[in-house]
Amino acid sequence: MGRGFIVALAAWLALSGAAHAQAVATTGRFLGWTSAIVAADWRDGADRPIQAFDNARRDLVKGFLDAGFPRATMIDYSLRPDVPQPTTASQVVDGLNQTARRGTAGCLLYFTSHGVPTAMVFGEAPRMTPDMMANMVRGACGTRPTVVIVSACYSGIFVNALAAPNRMVLTAASRERPSFGCGADETYPWFDGCVLEALPTATDFLALAAGTRACVARKEAERGVTHPSEPQLFVGADMQLRLPTLRFNRPPA
Repeated sequence: MGRGFIVALAAWLALSGAAHAQAVATTGRFLGWTSAIVAADWRDGADRPIQAFDNARRDLVKGFLDAGFPRATMIDYSLRPDVPQPTTASQVVDGLNQTARRGTAGCLLYFTSHGVPTAMVFGEAPRMTPDMMANMVRGACGTRPTVVIVSACYSGIFVNALAAPNRMVLTAASRERPSFGCGADETYPWFDGCVLEALPTATDFLALAAGTRACVARKEAERGVTHPSEPQLFVGADMQLRLPTLRFNRPPA
């Protein structure tokens, strides 16, 4: 076998690998999925404006795009009112419903906000209760595979309302516990920062959940938190089989 043939074969294999990587990026496992990333609050505990939630929204968009979610059926919103053309809560719901009519293969919904023991802050509208969120998710995503991530204090309150065979639900805290990192000196809420830390190497949503929970536990231990947030994970029966097949895009080794 001549050296020229070997060089040509190596070049062909390299081009083939690049073409395959491009094909995965263009027609990946999340083609046709609706994704929505919403920063639903903009304040710290003293009602002062902060950037942590919007920083998370911005960088989560990039992270999930890199993982293979298409921009054509991805929306992201900030509900802060101190911008020239503020987005309202009803516009978020309308945008989700419109996008879900185009991206019908599955849903990824991510909310980062403050929470209280009965609800999540959702802009200046009435707070989002578990029943309200369940109705919103049901109306937009129906029975398609759906992943809902809620980053807020007491966000475990949403697990029971959202639980269904076709869903995975990951929350930043249990129903009795706050989450941490929503101050002016934080780049992201801690849970969102841990999602961003885990996302580049996670192979799928189950790995992302495991990596995020481990990161939160480590961060809380390092900061001396005496009452950990206890992030919650629910995986419905159908999703237990489906999630391992929904692998994130990763650069070739």
